[in-house]
Amino acid sequence: MSLEPTARPLPGLRTFLRDLTPIHAGNALIGVVFASSAPLAIVLTAARDRLSTDDIAAWFFAAYFINGLVTIAFSLAYRQPLVFFWTIPGTVLLGPALATLRHSEVIGAFLLTGLLMLALGLTGLVRRVMSLVPMPIVMGMVAGVFLQFGLDWIRAIERDFAIAAAMTAIFLVASAMPSVAARCPPLILALVTGVAVAVLQGRLGASIGDGALVADPKIFVPELSWQAALELVVPLAITVLVVQNGQGNAILTAAGHDPPVNAIAAGCGVGAFVSGLLGSASTCLTGPVNALITSTGDTRGHYTAAVLVGLIALLFGVFAPLLARFMLAAPPAFIATLAGLGLLRVLQGAFTIAFKDRFPLGALVTFLVTVSGISILNVGAPFWGLVLGVATSWVLERAQFERRNT
Repeated sequence: MSLEPTARPLPGLRTFLRDLTPIHAGNALIGVVFASSAPLAIVLTAARDRLSTDDIAAWFFAAYFINGLVTIAFSLAYRQPLVFFWTIPGTVLLGPALATLRHSEVIGAFLLTGLLMLALGLTGLVRRVMSLVPMPIVMGMVAGVFLQFGLDWIRAIERDFAIAAAMTAIFLVASAMPSVAARCPPLILALVTGVAVAVLQGRLGASIGDGALVADPKIFVPELSWQAALELVVPLAITVLVVQNGQGNAILTAAGHDPPVNAIAAGCGVGAFVSGLLGSASTCLTGPVNALITSTGDTRGHYTAAVLVGLIALLFGVFAPLLARFMLAAPPAFIATLAGLGLLRVLQGAFTIAFKDRFPLGALVTFLVTVSGISILNVGAPFWGLVLGVATSWVLERAQFERRNT
């Protein structure tokens, strides 16, 4: 096997509490809020007209609870921020797939995808492939993906000025006062401000408490079919291992970490298999949440934020029905502003690394293709951005590849 060795010794409770700071705790809360907003809405959009309410509730439980367990295990084992959630582009694929495939066939495709990712991680092939792609080109993809979050924040100020402007003002003022930012993360202050404005406007109603509170997980019986395998397995594996894990690995590397690429792929395989049995889309190393929890704070303690994300995810999995109602009731501008502000520094770093010196043309092509949003063979724009970016640099920036290998 080619799995990277874990950190030794594993952090005990005393070490964990020593490394944990208010900044890390605040970033963890923001990360979970992000993962419970737009990604949750995408699940509902893809599944609302195709699956029963019970099936969707089971999906929510698996998406949070199983991935929370994987996050805690990996973050402690490697003492790095390694947050796992479900694949968003992969979830988007499921809407059209459920129109022609039975749900049991989709579950079967989830399991096959998990086994494929586990095998690729154990053989070490994933790290070898990813090492061939220059970091500036990968960060060009990251910049293209995260650009939309920045634009959504600006549009939120125009569309819902009261919430977005109030949150932005508090964030900027708190960030400009180091004594305040050290005691309470500016993003937490922005979050509290947004909730307060929404409550004052009467936009968070009492209906949030209506309905079931606790999730009712269930195990699904898979059905293997060639049609589902051809339509879903390869696109899902590429989306997770190359696109989403590629984003996460690049973000963590830029933040000063050395992510265990092969172990992450194997962890995604195990997570995808187990969560697939419970009805959820495939596990991936999340880019945005890892970006949020590594954007500020001491690098040595970033893993504590990831562990907190995992613990909160376990809780959210248990209370998934209540969580879904709350996040769907929140004003879209609240979520857009929170994500945009949280990813500002990450987006800045992505642009800096992508266009600073090496492979600038390849990084630019990758960025443009990613922003375009094209989809070919059920595989999204970020993957094709990497392919075309590397091809462009190989043809027009060949000398930089040669210098890179010397």
